Amino acid sequence: MEIISVIKYEGNNEVFAYKHPKEDFTIGSQLVVHESQEALFFRDGKAMDLFQAGRHTLTTYNIPLLQSLLKLGTGGENVFHAEVYFINMATQMGIRWGTDSKVRLFDPASGLHIEIGASGTFNLKVVDSKKLIVKLVGTTDSLLQSDIIGGEGVAYGTGKFKALVINKVKSHLARIIKEQNLNILEIDAYLDILSESLRTAINEDFEEYGLFMPEFYVTSIMTPDDDPNFMRLKQQYADKTLKVREEEVRRAEAEAAQGRKILEAQTAAQLKMVNAQGEADALRIKAQAEAEAYMMQAQAEAQEMKMKGYTYQDETARQVGLEAMQNGITGGGAGGGSGIGDIAGLGVTLGAMGGVINMTRDALNPIMGDARKMGEGFGGVVSGNPGAAGTPDPNATLNPVPNVAANPVPNAGVNPAPDAGAGVANAAMGAAMAGAAMGAAGAASAPAGVWNCPNCGKLGIDSRFCPDCGTPRPQN
Repeated sequence: MEIISVIKYEGNNEVFAYKHPKEDFTIGSQLVVHESQEALFFRDGKAMDLFQAGRHTLTTYNIPLLQSLLKLGTGGENVFHAEVYFINMATQMGIRWGTDSKVRLFDPASGLHIEIGASGTFNLKVVDSKKLIVKLVGTTDSLLQSDIIGGEGVAYGTGKFKALVINKVKSHLARIIKEQNLNILEIDAYLDILSESLRTAINEDFEEYGLFMPEFYVTSIMTPDDDPNFMRLKQQYADKTLKVREEEVRRAEAEAAQGRKILEAQTAAQLKMVNAQGEADALRIKAQAEAEAYMMQAQAEAQEMKMKGYTYQDETARQVGLEAMQNGITGGGAGGGSGIGDIAGLGVTLGAMGGVINMTRDALNPIMGDARKMGEGFGGVVSGNPGAAGTPDPNATLNPVPNVAANPVPNAGVNPAPDAGAGVANAAMGAAMAGAAMGAAGAASAPAGVWNCPNCGKLGIDSRFCPDCGTPRPQN
């Protein structure tokens, strides 16, 4: 019997499990387990003690399960019988797989039945050494990568997991395409989804054997390019793609045209706003300029009045006097349609008239005195004696106050002094008052021409304008 003192295995990475060729060992032998390995002692078909990476000296203390079955010999030789399996814990990469026949499936996008094939690779590693040896290795000497699916130098179909992998791929591939509503013509875009779904389904069976598939890849889908149904499917997809593309182009053109119209409308609106703002600014500047010009003119006129020694009220009185002269207020009596009522008809209030009279009382006194004398000569009308009105002077209406209206205060409007405006106004007002007195004196002998105001109801009006509201006398 050959007794060895060192137990180890150094093989290639395509081995999942390796049974050491020697089965008899002595107590005190050295067991060497590499970093990517585990060592499992087997006895009578049962898994016993498991050793991780490192150098181990076999004693009765570190093989407790195995010791209970040992019957150590005598004569200084402590020999025991056991089987040692070295399990490769490294991940096996690039194990190829492929369907051995076409997978028939229903394409939900076109409603056609087609047949496809698939192929790819996967990675595999051992996660439970005892399960692997007990359920898969058994009494064989090793478990190689080629034993999983089958490959070169291995009879077709002899892979231990070939049927499992292909069956899972066929059943789940058609189901995933249907559930995910995947277009078979775009299947390459969903290879990652197919791969992950298949990996999950296959790992459920690998777990029973102490194996785990960390990655599973579907690298290609074989489509039946010569199948009439598949050709029709491609044509339908091409037509649909072209129509969709044409619709997208039309939509893009419509959106661009709409955007252009919106931009043009916004630009036009902005231009209108700018023009309106410019016009408003121009009007505001013009109004400000006119206001400033008017203010400057008023200030100049006020300064001129101040330099000449009269005020705005004096100028207003002068303008009233000129207006009275221009409208012929001369005191011609009721029949002539002139007198104090004419001033009211011009819109001059009694307050303004009183102001003018107060400012010009000295100028009016001589004229009013002459008018009073004339009134007494006419029978006391001006003096307030209504009883004398029945015996007026026969010549009263023929010779009124000479040239009072035609010649108001001499030289009143020629080269006025600094108080010229008030003088003209006083002269005009004097003429108006004299004419009013004359009109009152001749009222008794004037023909019946009185009228009633249709506007305010004033009765017995003998002037051209209503003294209360300024309404002109109606034309008969």
